[in-house]
Amino acid sequence: MKVLVIGSGGREHAIIDKLLESKHVTKIYAAPGNPGIKEASLVNIDRLDKEALLKFALDNQIDLTVVGPEASLATGIVNLFRENKLNIFGPTKEAARLETSKEFAKEIMVKYNVPTALYASFTSYEKAKEYLDKNGVPIVIKYDGLAQGKGVVVAKTYEEADNALKEMLIDDKFGKDKVVIEEYLEGPEFSFMCFVDGNNVYPMDLAQDHKRAFDNDLGPNTGGMGAYSPVPIISKEDKEFAYNNILKKVADGMVKEGIPFTGVLYGGLMKTKDGIKVIEFNARFGDPETEVVLPRLESDLYEVFMNLINHKGISLKWSNEYSLGIVMASKGYPNKYEKMHKITGLDKVCGKVYYMGVDVINNEFYTNGGRVLFVVEKADTLLKAREMALEDISKIKCDNLFYRTDIAHWSI
Repeated sequence: MKVLVIGSGGREHAIIDKLLESKHVTKIYAAPGNPGIKEASLVNIDRLDKEALLKFALDNQIDLTVVGPEASLATGIVNLFRENKLNIFGPTKEAARLETSKEFAKEIMVKYNVPTALYASFTSYEKAKEYLDKNGVPIVIKYDGLAQGKGVVVAKTYEEADNALKEMLIDDKFGKDKVVIEEYLEGPEFSFMCFVDGNNVYPMDLAQDHKRAFDNDLGPNTGGMGAYSPVPIISKEDKEFAYNNILKKVADGMVKEGIPFTGVLYGGLMKTKDGIKVIEFNARFGDPETEVVLPRLESDLYEVFMNLINHKGISLKWSNEYSLGIVMASKGYPNKYEKMHKITGLDKVCGKVYYMGVDVINNEFYTNGGRVLFVVEKADTLLKAREMALEDISKIKCDNLFYRTDIAHWSI
């Protein structure tokens, strides 16, 4: 069977890596992929060009297409492929609004009694500022639409909050859209991804992402600097509560709304003093959580995808080992950074390396993004997995990369 994976980062690399373990898969294409993903044939088609992707899938008789990025889902590519009788894994444009519109997600949560932070939405800077003046800080400000993981500001000071509102509502930093302002919640966050087919919700093992750029959870928010799975600080009872009162309720609610969800529903959750609450929803595999969750999956991923598309039941089997990964990012990320710094030593790494933002010239690797490499190890304890990952990283040489050393500090 031939598979097309849409996207270009570490998440897509991890999906491709796991699909290659399937006895059904004979060839994988990545559109556009990146030069580090040697396991797939790269296709020079933009992830947002749904018409060109459709033509490629039809011309090459693709048996299954898997959508990685949220931006691709937002184009309606799943709708288009379904109209053309092609197998594609992911939610429709309408169902993906759980991620592409923070306000829509909040409305669903309120309607179906899903625990989340109190909120208000604004298109006017003046009105938003009035709300800020009334409620004070700390407070959370979110751009309503897609912002590549950078549209959330956890403001601890009034100046931070006011600047965020100006950037989003006056400067249109991420585009012209509204903002959602939420109450500030405290507690450990965790990622709960589920495979979903309408009312059928199949939980994956939990993961925890580390958003801040530097050790001790300091620095600006990023797209994620590392992750691990499973998460010992979240109990079995916590997971059951989250499954029944959050993920299952939302999936059932979407069916009632007439926009059933098929794909991966990702709950970004927080264990607060008042119980588990939703921080955000994503409508696809998380990044970098996918790179630590999928290596622990022992079921055939191709069969999982196809059974969900065809409304058949699935069963999931997981390794008992811990998986931990550390991102190596360009200095300056998530703000301005340089590209094309040479990377050596990758051939000496013992664990997995998922390529997030690299270029390859004459078989030599160079940085070509904010997040560049994701180094993943598995072991029988989190501490051992972290030590192994850091040992691997010590073998990688580049004068323009930085990384965190404290991934999984909540659980170790």
